[in-house]
Amino acid sequence: MKEFQLDGSEFIPLCDLMKASDLTDNGAAAKHIIAEGKVKVDGVVETRKRCKIRTGQTVEYQDQKVKVL
Repeated sequence: MKEFQLDGSEFIPLCDLMKASDLTDNGAAAKHIIAEGKVKVDGVVETRKRCKIRTGQTVEYQDQKVKVL
């Protein structure tokens, strides 16, 4: 499982997290994948591209997971 540090921010939008943590190549790809319902946040499918991801949440895509610190 990868870890992502928010560095003082309250949240990061889901599409930005996917790009920043290398789950996708770019933001457009992240938005498309999220819209298709292929991403889970804390085990639940999430289709909101700009969903606010906060400390303690886990994002899953395919066989990869990212824990936000």
